[in-house]
This record gives sequence, C-alpha cells and structure tokens, in this order.
Amino acid sequence: MVTIYDIAKRANVSPMTVSRVINKSPLIKESTRLKVEEVIRELDYVPNKQARSLTSKETRLVALVIPDISNPFFTNIARGAEDKALQLGYHLILGNTDENPDKESQYIGMLMSAGVDGVLLVPSGEASASHVKKLVKRSIPFVYVDRIIPQVPADSISGDNLQTTRQLVQHLIALGHRKIAFINGPSSLSNVQERDQAFRETLQLAGIEPNPAYMVETHFKQDNFDEIIAKLVSLQQGERPTAILAANNFIGVNTLRALRTLQIRVPEEMAVTCFDDPDIIPDYNPFLTVAKQPAYDMGFLGMQLLIERIQSGAPASTRKIVLPSELIVRSSTGKPQE
Repeated sequence: MVTIYDIAKRANVSPMTVSRVINKSPLIKESTRLKVEEVIRELDYVPNKQARSLTSKETRLVALVIPDISNPFFTNIARGAEDKALQLGYHLILGNTDENPDKESQYIGMLMSAGVDGVLLVPSGEASASHVKKLVKRSIPFVYVDRIIPQVPADSISGDNLQTTRQLVQHLIALGHRKIAFINGPSSLSNVQERDQAFRETLQLAGIEPNPAYMVETHFKQDNFDEIIAKLVSLQQGERPTAILAANNFIGVNTLRALRTLQIRVPEEMAVTCFDDPDIIPDYNPFLTVAKQPAYDMGFLGMQLLIERIQSGAPASTRKIVLPSELIVRSSTGKPQE
C-alpha cells in the first residue's frame, strides 16, 4: 500500500509537506503542491480517512437519518441529499429509524462514534429532543428536514404544511364536500400539528365546523386502516364523510385499499386525496389526487445547509426554508353524491 512516505521520497519533500498538500494547507508553495499532486496521481495514492481526520478534524462523512426508507417521499429526500453531498466532496451514511425513537437514539450514538461531520435529520417525534441535544453537546452540526424539534433550534427545510393542507381542503370544498375526514399522523410531530391546524382553520373559514368524529390520528407505520375506514363509513348515511384527506401517501394508498375491500366506490361514494405522490405504486397511480412535495429538493438543499454549517458555522441565527407543493388533480376526487 502506498504511504505518504513513498510520496515524500518520490517527490523529494518531507512527509509533513505531503500531509499539508493532502489537507490543502495554504502554507505550501504552488510549485511544491503541483509536484506532490503529480506524484500522488502517479502512485495512485488514496488518503487514509481516519488519519486525515486526526489532523484536519474532518472525516468528510455526513449522515441522513430518516424514519422510513420504504416511503418514496423519504427515498427522494435521500437521493437529493446524496447528490449534494457527493457534489461537495462528502460521503453519505444513511440511517432508517422506522419511526422508532430508540432506534434513532442508537443511530445518533453510532454516528457520533464514527465522527461524522454533520447530520441531516427527520426526527421521529418529541422523544428526539434528547438525542438531538447530544449532537449539540458534541458541537456536531445538524439540520432538520420535513419535521423539527422546537425546543432544540436548528436550520430546517420543509414543505409548506399550512398552505398545502389549505390547497387540498379547498379543492374538496370547491367540489361540494362539507363532510371531510382527516387521517393524520402522530400529534407529537411538528408537521402533523401544522396540518391539523390548517385543516381546522380552512374548514372554519368556509363555514364548516370540524367534526371530531372525522378526525383520526394514527401512526405512519401502523396497519389498522381497514378498522379506521370501516369506522368512518359505518356512520349513518347522513353523517358519513364524503371525502377523506390522508396525511401522507401510505395513508392515502391504504385508505384506497380499505375502501376497495368495503366496496366503497372512489370517487363516487368517497373522494380521497393525500400529501405526497405514491409514485412507485402503479395500481394507484396516477389515480390519487395529491399535493406533491419537492422531496428531492428538500434533501438537496438540506444537505447544502448542513455542509455550509460544517465548513463555516455561519450564520449565527437559524435558517428556515419552506418549499411549496404542487397540487395534482386526478380521478380520486369528484363531487359528492346528491
């Protein structure tokens, strides 16, 4: 294996000079740098990352911790984050928590041990606060994606939960729906809270009082949608909702499956719309009306924010980027039956 001593001998310089060239020290003359770099290429030398980290205190490793790699929304975030990391000369470590705070804690501990330069994080819930505080204590930069932990401020990038929810509800109201159910995620999540707030406010502005019987909270990884939908459609005919808004693509697809099992026709008997596009599920796409969030851009720009923090630490104040969604109207929404 080629070492810096081999490089130094061939280039007729000291090993310290080779080390400084590798770590891009400004103290090296341009002619010396070019000579050493030429020898590095000739010998096909690959720097030892652990050795470099001892002198530069950088590993060029960054991490992305997401709650569900099987969800195409988070897969697209990962693609954007990886593309930006590689573009800026960093390598990405991916962690999948399954919305489990204990698993998330294990990942955070492992990443700190690995010496990552920074973490891009989709928190699993309020319990994430204790994990994130460990990053703060170790002075490891981190950026929130999609969700935040308000009590531990940091840079963040997310979709516009308030405006997107308004768009979806207004779309249903414009079609004539007044009995609209909302199947949302766990109330401990910041994006869920914003969507709940916007749902209620949009109905009230339209003169519709939110019905507690139509408001459902579920876990994103839970598999009880047959029960949830059966309960909604079992309401008396005059009280049954005519439309369902789902808080993410998996809830939307599982809602369609449950309605199919119950032989409820969509959209004739029940309109369905959701956040995010289930673009890898051909049976239901392009059937669902969706608000498509720019997941790739969230990962790409989130990684840019993170690496800016790693490299400069500035600015002192936290930055918040909110990206708009695209409403895509398909055949799962229509006018309610008379």
